[in-house]
Amino acid sequence: MKAAQHTSYNKNNITLTLTDIAKPQIAANQVLVKVTAAGVNPLDNMISRGEVKMIVPYKLPQTAGNEVVGIVEQTGTQVKNVKVGDRVFGRLPLDDIGAFAEYVAVDSAALAKVPDYLTDVEAAAVPLTALTIIQALDLMGAQAGKTIFISGGTGGVGGMAIPIAKAKGLTIITNGDGANGERVLKLGADYFIDYKKEDYIKTVSNVDYVLDTLGGAETEKQMSIMKKGGHLVSLRAMPNGDFAKRMNLPKWKQFLFGIVGRKFDKMAASYGVNYHFIFVESNGAQLQEVADIFSKLEIKPSIDTVYPFEEVNAALDKVANGRSRGKTVLSF
Repeated sequence: MKAAQHTSYNKNNITLTLTDIAKPQIAANQVLVKVTAAGVNPLDNMISRGEVKMIVPYKLPQTAGNEVVGIVEQTGTQVKNVKVGDRVFGRLPLDDIGAFAEYVAVDSAALAKVPDYLTDVEAAAVPLTALTIIQALDLMGAQAGKTIFISGGTGGVGGMAIPIAKAKGLTIITNGDGANGERVLKLGADYFIDYKKEDYIKTVSNVDYVLDTLGGAETEKQMSIMKKGGHLVSLRAMPNGDFAKRMNLPKWKQFLFGIVGRKFDKMAASYGVNYHFIFVESNGAQLQEVADIFSKLEIKPSIDTVYPFEEVNAALDKVANGRSRGKTVLSF
């Protein structure tokens, strides 16, 4: 079968090698998925550059791709949650990726069934982002009736975060481009702030939780609008020691991440809040929860460009260098 592989870590070259490899054999807990679409993410390029070696040290050559959609062709003897012929999607397990191939063997616990209303291409835009959000809300200990600020809510992450947070019973404040304000309110935001007309730190205060999708100087600004004891989860700042412990990384890596993330831990302490960093993990049960929420609301993720699998390197370059208005997807 055809597969796109990392053959070396290179900060200046994100090109994958298209090659022929054997179709994978499945273990008792796995299913064989015939891939129909795969999401292309900044994470794929970070892996090529060697930027996540400290978290997941992949052995090369490694078939790339973290986000998969496809049809179950074969099931292992222990698999109960899906059957042959099911259309499934998932964020592949961190240590066992490989969505950029014609077939992939996947632990069935990483998969959920694709809602009927989504095409394969649309479904490929869901798992990584949706799981990031639901895992962030879990990390915050988010409780119904409390308030969350989602920064940059008019982007792709916000488009999924808002309906998921609303389904969890949270009051949602968000900001972003005013041209998309009405769409964001329809998704379930309670208050929208046009960032070109108003600085949120002047009007927002006492929020319980923050989902930081922006990073940079915005991380500290968002800490300043929170209640004491509140929780901020950043998708863009730096990992810290707490993150390394949660990921069960070796003690020496916990020590190093403790040093790297100390700036954010100190910043959070000065505001009396809790800082968390997240690296999304596979979880089919959580993804099924998201699929059920999306099915009720028929939420459609925004798609920017669809490339045939053979043009995987053009897709990766688009994610690295192009201005996107939605997800880049490979179609098989």
